Amino acid sequence: MNLLITRHDKIGDFVLTLPTYKVAHEQMKNVKVIALVSKVNYNFAKSIKFIDDVILYDEDIFTLIKNIKEKNIDVSISAFTDTKLALALLLSGVKKRYAPATKIAQIFSNHRVKQRRSQVKKTEAQYNLELLTTFDNNIKPEFNKPLLDYSTEEKIEQLNCFKNQFNIQNEYKYIGFHPGFGGSSDGNLVIDDYIALARCISKEENVKVVFTFGPDDLENKKYIEDHIDFDVILFESKLSLLNFCKLLSNFEVFVSTSTGPMHLAGSVNIKTISFFGDSLFASAKRWATISQTQNQNNYSIPVDYDESLYKKIENRLKEIV
Repeated sequence: MNLLITRHDKIGDFVLTLPTYKVAHEQMKNVKVIALVSKVNYNFAKSIKFIDDVILYDEDIFTLIKNIKEKNIDVSISAFTDTKLALALLLSGVKKRYAPATKIAQIFSNHRVKQRRSQVKKTEAQYNLELLTTFDNNIKPEFNKPLLDYSTEEKIEQLNCFKNQFNIQNEYKYIGFHPGFGGSSDGNLVIDDYIALARCISKEENVKVVFTFGPDDLENKKYIEDHIDFDVILFESKLSLLNFCKLLSNFEVFVSTSTGPMHLAGSVNIKTISFFGDSLFASAKRWATISQTQNQNNYSIPVDYDESLYKKIENRLKEIV
């Protein structure tokens, strides 16, 4: 059987669907697990050992239909759906099409699952797994962590590349910070408080502070460059998502708002300090990482948060390090 699992939006959303791919791959016999993803996740998906094949989501519906039809899909499970995707799955001849019962797109699916995700009774990852268990109720929605597990050699190789790039000679505890905003996040510390956290923890013994930046974070990078007066690494990552995950596997803790890099850190099960909006929809109750609970330190950040919340976060960071 060819099973298609679709999630064609951002990095973090795709990561929260990875447990569904992994559970399907491990528990379903004689099943080829195929992913349909957006361009930003295409090469990453191809590198994941529990995904057997990958379809690139195309904005042109006729190309999309052709790409799906070529894979001879028996069953599709859409962790996120819209009208174009749902119609493409129908017209490509997929017989069983599972999707959340949401919006107009649901009329093109023949197995509609009422989830009401806005009520946030589960995490996003659990909602995604629910679609799979609806298709096959013999499946147990359980998986080992880290979800993305790399060999010691792979991790060390990536760390050595990083150390060579920044001429790092000694061994350190690496503390990562990523202040950029992401899709579902509307709660975050101000950049000055990220700098304050980094300054505070940089005073600890054998610690190396690393700020990470993606292509959309260059304004933040410039601000931090102009306001840093202590030893840090400013890492504008050009790594693939695969190699970024391998690098993160070497970090002691990763501090960030709820965005793609936070979920990548969760996928390799390192400790995280994560910031979320103070609404239920934007909270950790829905958007928590897929790491072990004891590795998660989740904080709801009101727009007008005060010094006491900052100090609480700072003290927790010190405890972890």
